[in-house]
Amino acid sequence: MIGIVGYGAYLPHYRIKAEVIATQWGADPASVTRGLQLFEKTVPGQDEDTITIAVEAARNALRRAQIDPQEIGAVYIGSESHPYAVKPSGTILVDALGIGPHVHVASYEFACKAGTEAMYVAYSHVKSGEMRYALGIGADTSQGAPGDALEYSASAGGAAFIMGREKVVAEILHTHSYTSDTPDFWRREGEDYPRHGGRFTGDPAYFKHITEAGKALLEKSKLSPRDFRYAVFHMPNGKFPMEVGKRLGFTKEQIETGWLVPWMGNTYSGSSPTGLTAVLDVARPGDLIFMVSFGSGAGSDGFIFRVTDEINKVQDRAPKVRQMLDEKKIYLNYGEYAKFRRKIKLNE
Repeated sequence: MIGIVGYGAYLPHYRIKAEVIATQWGADPASVTRGLQLFEKTVPGQDEDTITIAVEAARNALRRAQIDPQEIGAVYIGSESHPYAVKPSGTILVDALGIGPHVHVASYEFACKAGTEAMYVAYSHVKSGEMRYALGIGADTSQGAPGDALEYSASAGGAAFIMGREKVVAEILHTHSYTSDTPDFWRREGEDYPRHGGRFTGDPAYFKHITEAGKALLEKSKLSPRDFRYAVFHMPNGKFPMEVGKRLGFTKEQIETGWLVPWMGNTYSGSSPTGLTAVLDVARPGDLIFMVSFGSGAGSDGFIFRVTDEINKVQDRAPKVRQMLDEKKIYLNYGEYAKFRRKIKLNE
């Protein structure tokens, strides 16, 4: 049995409501929230970035796994907002958590699926017998240009997963990936904000890749949507995950437990992984979980998990996602938000 032995998430306390952003740019707040099915989003504090988010999520994963950090043989952080262009995020994390120094570390990028990319490689190392434990993390402080549609959703948060063979809480039964050169979203070196292909990011990119990965995963596993208790999909807004789930044959009830985006926003590399942690927070032994991520450019990673009896022992060892999402919120006005996100540039 190989899979998740410890999991954790982290979300900042700061928030901004979608209606505040809409009012700032002269848009109709009701149309925005109705169209995107998104009401507010997380905002990183002035002292928070991808690395601090990854550290907090990994600490929660370690609390649940209750293993010696020195036994972790690899640490992979997936993000599209690594603080340094040239310096790995993981080296800071391993020092902060007491992992290593005999550890393999790498930073991953693949738009919003960099987190599941890190999870997949961590799982593969354990599966091959290369190491006892490996850590895969998806975390972001995502970017959206002022006034752009992305500004309503681009948020901050992340999730971490320790893969292993002992005391597995969610066994990985099947995986599948689907990838093509579909440039629906990109950010060139040196640019502050990404660009996107508007409507092109829907059917040719998001829906096609998740659907193809999802169908292949169902075929490979010889399972049908009704066999699953939960389903998690990448959440760029509130509408897309519900729609792609419907296309694959899943119900709203199967999706809504991990459907955090209306109150969290799109945490990019942390999106579907954080949705998975919300599901694991309430899952019961024997539950099957279907998850497919999406990253622009474009690709999807799919996983099927089976929850084990160990889940009951770990759920209360660390803060749960819904707890982080609902408690201790600090709301910002647009000026404060622009300051926090350094959207005001001074000419030097």
